[in-house]
Amino acid sequence: MNHLHLRSAGTSLLLAFDSGEAEIVHWGADLGDAVPDLGLLRGPVPHSAHDVPVIAGLLPQASSGWLGRPGLRGHRTGEGGLPGFVFSPALRVVAAESTLDGRGARIVQADSNAGITLTSDVALHDGGLLEISHELTNTGTGAYQLDELAAVLPVPGAATELLDLTGRWCRENHPQRHRINQGTWLRSGRHGRTGHDSSLLVAAGTQGFSNRTGRVWAVHFGWSGNHEQYLDSLADGRRMLGASELLGSAEVVLEPGESYRTPALYAAYSDRGLDGVTDAFYRWFRSRPQHVDTASGRQRPVVLNTWEAVYFDHRLEPLVELATLGADLGVERFVLDDGWFRGRRDDHAGLGDWFVDESVWPGGLTPLIEKVNSLGMEFGLWVEPEMVNLDSDIARAHPEWIVGPSATPHTSGGRLPLEWRQQHVIDLVNPDAWQYIYGRLDALLTENNIAYLKWDQNRDLAEHGHAGRPSVHEQTLAYYRLLDALKAAHPKVEIESCASGGARVDLGVLQRTDRVWASDCNDALERQTIQRWTEAVIPPEIVGAHVGPTHSHTTGRYHDISFRAVTALFGHFGIEWDIRQATPAERESLRRAIALYKLHRGLIHTGERVNADLAEANLALHGVVAHDRSEGLFAAVALGTTAAETPGRIGLPGLAPERDYIVEAVLPGPVDGDWENTFNQIAPPAWLGTGAKAPGRFLTEVGLPLPILSPEHGLLLHVRATD
Repeated sequence: MNHLHLRSAGTSLLLAFDSGEAEIVHWGADLGDAVPDLGLLRGPVPHSAHDVPVIAGLLPQASSGWLGRPGLRGHRTGEGGLPGFVFSPALRVVAAESTLDGRGARIVQADSNAGITLTSDVALHDGGLLEISHELTNTGTGAYQLDELAAVLPVPGAATELLDLTGRWCRENHPQRHRINQGTWLRSGRHGRTGHDSSLLVAAGTQGFSNRTGRVWAVHFGWSGNHEQYLDSLADGRRMLGASELLGSAEVVLEPGESYRTPALYAAYSDRGLDGVTDAFYRWFRSRPQHVDTASGRQRPVVLNTWEAVYFDHRLEPLVELATLGADLGVERFVLDDGWFRGRRDDHAGLGDWFVDESVWPGGLTPLIEKVNSLGMEFGLWVEPEMVNLDSDIARAHPEWIVGPSATPHTSGGRLPLEWRQQHVIDLVNPDAWQYIYGRLDALLTENNIAYLKWDQNRDLAEHGHAGRPSVHEQTLAYYRLLDALKAAHPKVEIESCASGGARVDLGVLQRTDRVWASDCNDALERQTIQRWTEAVIPPEIVGAHVGPTHSHTTGRYHDISFRAVTALFGHFGIEWDIRQATPAERESLRRAIALYKLHRGLIHTGERVNADLAEANLALHGVVAHDRSEGLFAAVALGTTAAETPGRIGLPGLAPERDYIVEAVLPGPVDGDWENTFNQIAPPAWLGTGAKAPGRFLTEVGLPLPILSPEHGLLLHVRATD
């Protein structure tokens, strides 16, 4: 076998073996059935260079002439205890086979002198998403210290621009882009979790690539701990997109026979811009047997979370009043947030003591749960199991369970990391600590009718160590084992990954959880950008999106109910607001928004996401279209004031050109009484009150004139085919 050719959904991955290494010679557009003799790809040999063509292997190596960032770094200790031996392996293919009915490959490469074997698994899933991971095994006689093992993919010279995402607390997943130049572009995440500033997506594309146009090669690294993502651009013109776990000093040392497996690198190629990349990720997510809609057999419930309604003020009567009002509006899941456990009257104490506080809940949580269930709603609970306050019974009883850089607990002279939100980290690598946390969560879920856990994690893992050595790697794996064990014991319980909002959003944690909290910011204006880019990778049915208070407590902005509702509809819809304080008109608008969500959530949570390319930076149009093109739901949003006095005609992407459609504005509407706040005009476009009927090609290419939206307002449009 001199090559393997994987094909799916318009994408080809071509692996060649003639050099003795495994080499990806093409990742991109589908090549069709016929593959010529790959010897024609043997490149020239330039002056003042290696005397043979340099191979950029599946794992780039200096032994093959690669002068860029190596795929593997590690060493053994030699005679006399000196480190640094067998620093440069020469891995060569010893076996290669097709897997997954021709959609995958397993390649084994080995270096007997170095005493290491590398097994690489490659899968090109049905929707076109590529998945790559490696497993390194120590086949030698002594220990092997692994410093880095990366998954990399080549991108062609046609990719001239790079887009990635960055952010901070309450401003996650904002795009930044620049031209690709020679050298190594690197993003490091040292938070011990994915991080608010982590790039959910790194995309290289042709010049000017956009939402709907251009060729794009994009990757995501599925890991919830420290990591690095990079683009290596060499002087010979070759470019490699890569990612790896960022390991601490001697954090992974493989004894003979032991193995290390990399997190998976997920990648998508698109010849139709970023929306094509998104479609590949969504198809993969929705094909998984554990995906929320597939596994539960029902659509995503409307959520009411109590945090921004009551904060730490936990009393049965106000909470029952909230639950009653919520049920009347159409809420289907009621979530009790922080403040229910022992000693937790503020965020200075109680973390780690996962027992219901008898002084606040003398009858336990049962009276509230039974009331919530009697109103036809599920009950959910907030937890933060990986964290501990020093002012807690468990910290006083087991100071050795608190993570720090020292081998001894702080009560015996060891040093603790700086506090973060008055809390520290429980050492899940310690089997006793892990068992305690598992036991308490298992008891809560066994003793109470809890359908959902909002699992929070509110600090970075700075100076994170076990027994005096760095241990983010083992802590992350222990966290995964905790989720796996709880899921096995309580398979019907849904778990949300929340980490001060969006600091742990990745495909590693989403193999084990059912939802993410994109941000602690419920400001609808901020959420427009946060959700657009979170949902570039993560489908809306697992991205929590709530209608927050009129006055946002994280930004100080005020937004009307229709803008907040239009924003929250394009996710897993919920409410995080003291609806007791809402006016009758606001409640009626909220009731209408919930009804719209229930009517269209099947479309929102199964359809193809589309994002229009608009010249006006302060105007956005996004939506979701059914795969059979029978209907669509779009939001037109004014993010600020626009340069032109009218927005002009805006095309609706994703419709079938030959089908006829009716377009209607569904939110806000005259029943809301807020037309004047939403629009800034003397007269509306002719179609707005009556709807518009036109062919899909016309609606996409010519478009419809939008009303003049007031800044920080939105309009929801429903489109349905008439044939």
